[in-house]
Amino acid sequence: MEYPTEPDTSQRAKRFADYKSEASLWITLATGDYYPDILQDARNLYSPVIQLFGQLLKQSASSQELLLRISEISQTWMRIQLLRVFRKYVSPSVPVEMTKRKSGILQIIQTFGSQFRPIPEVQKAYNSRPTPDEALCALLWEYKDRGKKGYDLTERFFELFRARFPDLIIEGPIRAGRDTLMGEIFPNYPNPTRPIDFVIYEQGKTSILAIGLARYDSDRGGAQEDDRPGQYRSTIDEVLNYAHSHQLNIKVILLNDGPGLLLGSMWDDYSKLEDSYPNKVMVLTLRMVPERLQLAWLHTRTS
Repeated sequence: MEYPTEPDTSQRAKRFADYKSEASLWITLATGDYYPDILQDARNLYSPVIQLFGQLLKQSASSQELLLRISEISQTWMRIQLLRVFRKYVSPSVPVEMTKRKSGILQIIQTFGSQFRPIPEVQKAYNSRPTPDEALCALLWEYKDRGKKGYDLTERFFELFRARFPDLIIEGPIRAGRDTLMGEIFPNYPNPTRPIDFVIYEQGKTSILAIGLARYDSDRGGAQEDDRPGQYRSTIDEVLNYAHSHQLNIKVILLNDGPGLLLGSMWDDYSKLEDSYPNKVMVLTLRMVPERLQLAWLHTRTS
């Protein structure tokens, strides 16, 4: 089948920048939990975690030993929650991702152990808190739904896409799950561990039409506002350079939604990003999918 080299200008979808004057009408707000409504559920869920931390605390002669005892807990969920409590009580500077890897515990102790709060101070602080410690339960509850808005965004996009394009295939982790890696899609990809959120194929998976990244921008600005466009640009350049060198017609879809798009320069930054790659990159919110994401754009060949 032959596809046009340029889309039909009479049906050309609007640019992301064209929606800015009514930006608030085009974002989707995710629901959240109300305070203090969550406290009872938070106490029920996390009181056992805090109690077990207290037991391990009594058995440990040092904060380093406490961390080692926590790392020996076999249940993944419980171990991660205990590590979060450890960071609050003992060492807020310990990187979160390092604590999640058992192999990294000794490295953590070697690197950060000298800065750990001494065990007598930890025990005194722990004993000063009521049982159950509602404040700590509420803090841990905040971690529970971290990422949920992003999962909801991806799930709803998959539903919209499959309803709109029943003859195409979209794959990727819909909710929690391991990211798809570019090396799994292209065995000779130069950066095989590059994570993406979804892939769009022709029917029968005869060719790849697009790869996508999905993010829910909440109410954060600052570093997110500065870093996200740069991270996107790096990924886009890498993917499009690979596609060009292998004569592939691959588009990049940036699915972004949430109130964070209204903060600072986020909307303008994403607009400039899209405009830098005409007909190759599209920035979308969920509400824009029916109007902007067209089969003709996915099939349009670009140089």
